[in-house]
Amino acid sequence: MTIRPSASIRQNYNEISELCKKSGEPVYLTKNGEGDLVVMDLEAFIRREKMLKLREELLAVEEERLHGAAGYSIDQVATMLEQSISAVAGEEA
Repeated sequence: MTIRPSASIRQNYNEISELCKKSGEPVYLTKNGEGDLVVMDLEAFIRREKMLKLREELLAVEEERLHGAAGYSIDQVATMLEQSISAVAGEEA
């Protein structure tokens, strides 16, 4: 975890930008010694958002399963995957 004073974003923007890109981790900025902002690389942010969305979807499916929602057999899942792959392959052609 990298912590910097908020003034450093004004004075050393390029350095903080490069640090975010190289580390893939957020940089925490403080103001008067207290946490104020978090700055991160756009690609890292997008990855994090996708991961959070996936976790949210998985939790929703698991909750449905626990409440008795019907599941799929392995054969059904395999068929759905094959259909999805065929559909994507067909779009690329």
